[in-house]
Amino acid sequence: MPTKITKLPNAKAKAAKAKSKPTDAENWDSRLGFLMHDVSRLRRSVFDEFMKPMAMTRSQWWILAHLSRHDGMIQSDLANVLDIGKAALGGLIDRLEVSKFIERRSDDTDRRVKRIYLTTKGTQIITDMRSRSHDMSERILEGLDTEARNALVDMLNLVKRNLLAIKGDAPAN
Repeated sequence: MPTKITKLPNAKAKAAKAKSKPTDAENWDSRLGFLMHDVSRLRRSVFDEFMKPMAMTRSQWWILAHLSRHDGMIQSDLANVLDIGKAALGGLIDRLEVSKFIERRSDDTDRRVKRIYLTTKGTQIITDMRSRSHDMSERILEGLDTEARNALVDMLNLVKRNLLAIKGDAPAN
């Protein structure tokens, strides 16, 4: 039986391939996943500390931050977007309403539907939250110039788009 001779790639091609794709030995997937998770977790934890003087929980500031970009959302849609159960969101909305940060209003076309709006007090706290967020971002991005910051944003947006595409392709559970 004749032996098949396989041409081996030259050293330059091997080096280029090794640079473009990490090996299994480098355990890239685990390192990347843990790094992204750790950065996200640490950022939330640090932001919690920045918000502590405002007596604001993470869940509360997350709702207010989302409403600042999408004021007047339907309560059930807000629960879906934030991936919070409707009952849990209802309790958070109740507390935010008692604190006068938000208000519920009936929908103009369907009185059964409740829309959530920021109040003047809610808008004011968003301004303070943004200022604190900016201060925190400056501290966590220390050492990165404008070009590096823009590159980081571009790369994270690409990763986000890829994840959303995968999520859209994934079968529903």
